[in-house]
Amino acid sequence: MNLDDFSDLIERPDGGIRRDAEERRERLSLRPGALGRLDELGEWLAAAQGRVPVRPVEQPKVVLFAGDHGVASLDVSGRVAGSAYELVRAVLDGASPVAVLARAQGVPVRVVDAGLDCDPELLPAEVTRRRVRRGTGRIDLEDAQSAAEALAALELGIAIADEEADSGTDLVVLGDLSVGGTTPASTLIAALCGTDASVVTGRGGAGIDDLAWMRKCAAIRDSLRRARPVLGDQLELLAAVGGPDLAAMTGFLLQASVRRMPVILDGVVGAACALVAQRAAFRAPDWWLAGQVSGEPAQAKALDRMALNPLLDHGVTVGEGTGALLALPLVRAAAALAAELPEASAPAEPAAAGSGTND
Repeated sequence: MNLDDFSDLIERPDGGIRRDAEERRERLSLRPGALGRLDELGEWLAAAQGRVPVRPVEQPKVVLFAGDHGVASLDVSGRVAGSAYELVRAVLDGASPVAVLARAQGVPVRVVDAGLDCDPELLPAEVTRRRVRRGTGRIDLEDAQSAAEALAALELGIAIADEEADSGTDLVVLGDLSVGGTTPASTLIAALCGTDASVVTGRGGAGIDDLAWMRKCAAIRDSLRRARPVLGDQLELLAAVGGPDLAAMTGFLLQASVRRMPVILDGVVGAACALVAQRAAFRAPDWWLAGQVSGEPAQAKALDRMALNPLLDHGVTVGEGTGALLALPLVRAAAALAAELPEASAPAEPAAAGSGTND
């Protein structure tokens, strides 16, 4: 597979439709600018859907890719290495923040095991049956996965995007369930943006102390030495310092753009995958929204590179798609307002001089 082929497959949202949506907005009874960014969101959705007025967002879906990362064994995460299956279990049991919010909003959640480091019997077969490999290599010393596994993970993400588009999903909230995932994500962003480890190293969704931060910074520094020689090949890059969950998310983002299915990104892991996808297809980011500011410096750098402005900044750091799901009501509100607000009545034309009748 040549990821550069996606550059020819992905088109931008319809610019003519967006202009039509802007013109319709100017005809509404509400003064221009009164709805702030909701106007922009409604116009973006109209272009993505290819119609004016925009349709309501009726079949959103939360899609979470799960995986464990070997670099977590360096104690660079606030969670125990190899424990991502516990995050998955909490989602399936309805006990995690993203599960609670999804239930409150009536949004289904799909979990895909791309690279968990656990016995498959610990989770339902529909979650684990498409796993690419069990965990990853320690990226500061060795490849996260082989090139063949990276390709299989990309194809997994592509297949999931096709399944969602074929089932009628009209918008995806994309997130990850990983332990150690922010370290490869930050490595990818630093490599693609040409920055040093200290610039992108954050404290992760679970939070780490200063000593763990220093270990994480060193791990990213060493991983960058392995990433830079393969920057010219996205597949090799994902094999060297990514992981099956990150590769699957990258494939998902690319194919979702091909299928004209909008995506709301969550945190730094999604931002890293989006940046890799942008490297393959420069039009792809036009199909994505940044749901929230996660507080990770690498996320901010990646979003700036892609010119994506987050919708929310509430200090939510839990990850797992939670922040992106919090942004979904805003997107749905924008669609409803753009679709249902009435156009202003045309003013009556004044009567021509001398046209009155004489009694």
